[in-house]
Amino acid sequence: MAQKTIKVEGMTCGHCKSAVEGALNELDGITSANVDLDADKVDVEYDDQKVTESSMVEAIEDQGYDVK
Repeated sequence: MAQKTIKVEGMTCGHCKSAVEGALNELDGITSANVDLDADKVDVEYDDQKVTESSMVEAIEDQGYDVK
């Protein structure tokens, strides 16, 4: 398992948290996704044989948020 912290701009509320975590958890290979609204980040644990960083970024951006 690999771990990655992704900086995300524009998340401000519980709905934002749910949208980002939900989008990431739909990807095959994501074990966990935990948004920290105060730090503007999401900590992801994943199988790097099944999911790429670019697919995680795309999933977040598809929800309307900007990845730093």
